[in-house]
Amino acid sequence: MNMFELHPLLARDTLLIGDFPLSRLLLMNDANYPWFILVPRRIEIREVFELKHDDQLRLLKESSQLAKVLSGVFEADKLNIASLGNIVPQLHIHHIVRYRSDPAWPQPVWGLFPAQPYSSRALQETCANLVERLHGFVPDAGCPVAPRAC
Repeated sequence: MNMFELHPLLARDTLLIGDFPLSRLLLMNDANYPWFILVPRRIEIREVFELKHDDQLRLLKESSQLAKVLSGVFEADKLNIASLGNIVPQLHIHHIVRYRSDPAWPQPVWGLFPAQPYSSRALQETCANLVERLHGFVPDAGCPVAPRAC
């Protein structure tokens, strides 16, 4: 029986935050932008339409909840939500908080500036308020958020 595995490029470039009922929540290790990624824990899925109907609905609910929380917590000017998969074929949905003042505005964030890895403190601050507001979410045991949230 095959088991879900995160694509190696996602594993390399992100930090594990935890799991929704369907999706793994990751944080891109780039402090230039609050940039989160949802990855449905299903095997060999490249596109949303390949998910079973109930999983499609679950993914939409998880993505919508995450977007709403991100918008509020980070006071976003705009959220960029996208599934590209040109390099990483595993289905994953980017949720990027954008500000008119961010270094890439108004262009897409991909490849414009080198990633700035999170410091331990910035990582904890980025994740703490978010995790507390997500319903049906289980933080990873090693998640970098405040002890009360983990």
